[in-house]
Amino acid sequence: MKIFDTHFHIIDFDFNVKENNGYMPPSYVIEDYKKETKDLDIVGGAIVSGSFQGFDQDYLVKALKEIGPGFYGVTQLPYTVSDNEILRLHSSGVRALRFNVKRGGSENLSHLKDFAERVYDLVGWHSELYIDSKNLPDIEKTILSLPAVSIDHLGLSKEGLPSLLKLVDKGVHVKATGFSRVNLDVSQSMKEIYNTNPNALMFGTDLPSTRASRRFSTQDIKIIENTFDEEACHKIFYKNALNWYQK
Repeated sequence: MKIFDTHFHIIDFDFNVKENNGYMPPSYVIEDYKKETKDLDIVGGAIVSGSFQGFDQDYLVKALKEIGPGFYGVTQLPYTVSDNEILRLHSSGVRALRFNVKRGGSENLSHLKDFAERVYDLVGWHSELYIDSKNLPDIEKTILSLPAVSIDHLGLSKEGLPSLLKLVDKGVHVKATGFSRVNLDVSQSMKEIYNTNPNALMFGTDLPSTRASRRFSTQDIKIIENTFDEEACHKIFYKNALNWYQK
């Protein structure tokens, strides 16, 4: 089955990588990613900037050039970034702005509305939030006012799932990623998200699974295949994400 991998990290120590909350990630370059996923039919995906990469763009531009067509970037930018820099990154394949609420290293949420609207109006980027869904009610009105938003790692917590589903019903997308990171029933939560909006759920490997208690494996793919029928799997593994990143 074709896969669009919506969430993985490239960690290249030729560029600036910094410790975050006492954590330093391992090296994980394009060659490592291709080797680890060689048995999967990955036809595209999204390289996501991590907390440990801050506002560095050089590693991402290089990685996108190296990995080739079909792959896009998700970056972290300061609110003060110029339009010209956003346009440069767009031409390099970046398609989303990330707010890392969980780990830091990105712009803070006080700029969410203005910044998300700015990049969408300028280049059509959506905004991605790494946030525990139990905290979504605090920013629900803001999220609902934005043109395009996705939430990482199934929203992380069972406690916040009802809040997440309210947003999914209004068009917010959700990444089916990082299954060992979450405090919820993965299969049941994905069913509820899919039943609320079948276009919302998007698979990602989360490689190299930084700080996760268990590394991604093909068992994560089997969880989805055992939960959904073939049509739904096609949407979750490929179609939903392709439509989201290429629009």
